[in-house]
Amino acid sequence: MKTMNVTANKVKFLLLPLLIIVAGIVMYFVNGGFNFDIEFMGGVRMQVDMEQSFDNEEVSAFLEEKLGISPVIVQAGSGTTATIKTQPIDDAQKDLIFSSLKEKYGLTAEAPMSVNTASASFGSEVQGKAFTYTLIAILLILVYIAFRFEWRSAVMAVIALALNILVMMAVYAITYTPLNTTFIAAMLTIIGYSINNTIVVFDRIRENMKGFKARKGAKVSELVDRSITESMGRTLNTTITTLITIVLLYFLGVPSIKEFAFPLIIGVLAGAYSSIFIASPFWAAWKEAELEAAQQK
Repeated sequence: MKTMNVTANKVKFLLLPLLIIVAGIVMYFVNGGFNFDIEFMGGVRMQVDMEQSFDNEEVSAFLEEKLGISPVIVQAGSGTTATIKTQPIDDAQKDLIFSSLKEKYGLTAEAPMSVNTASASFGSEVQGKAFTYTLIAILLILVYIAFRFEWRSAVMAVIALALNILVMMAVYAITYTPLNTTFIAAMLTIIGYSINNTIVVFDRIRENMKGFKARKGAKVSELVDRSITESMGRTLNTTITTLITIVLLYFLGVPSIKEFAFPLIIGVLAGAYSSIFIASPFWAAWKEAELEAAQQK
């Protein structure tokens, strides 16, 4: 098998995630921030069977006019189900939402399918815990990889993880997809999945590093390219088989499953990419610079 020349093009490979992140930052300001779901910002989520096809924007504009508040987010669920999200409202306004829809669309149901309310303080607590648990997970991963390999490997693995998370958040900003607790669960899942791919490549590098100093004129970059090439098959097979399952869940699953599958698809792709084209090549550059500095002393 021909050895891939990854380390020499590491900067080019870094451009793709950076472009996605920059696009996400631009759309973040264009949209006025992330589209936080009620679990983060507080508010009401109501599911109503519209008993017919409907236009999200039309229903949203109609309810905003009736309630006198904005925004009212309406999303199509499975079948004819509409998911309606608003800022915190009282019981009278909740009743007004359903009665207005019943009158306009001739609904036969006597009540909404479900109504869930979350306070703003609960949302702040969820955000705080999400940040804390993500930070703890990353720190534990840093310690584990530093212990199993070396501290440079740990640093590069965490940088690759940070890129993955930023890419996931950028895609959410670009698509204006609601951020909720499902995203946090998916993000923590991806952290574990991504680091596993990175460890596979680093493990192959460690095996190939045995006797490295005895080979005159050998370069770390060449060794890393060979290690990436040798582990490429496993990484691609794992990624493709995982993606097949998640993509099927996204297209065939109910809305709650789709909310979980969407960030997983982004994370699996970003995780495989960073493991191959970011973490190992930049580790090689760092290691080579250190060895050259040691030889010049």
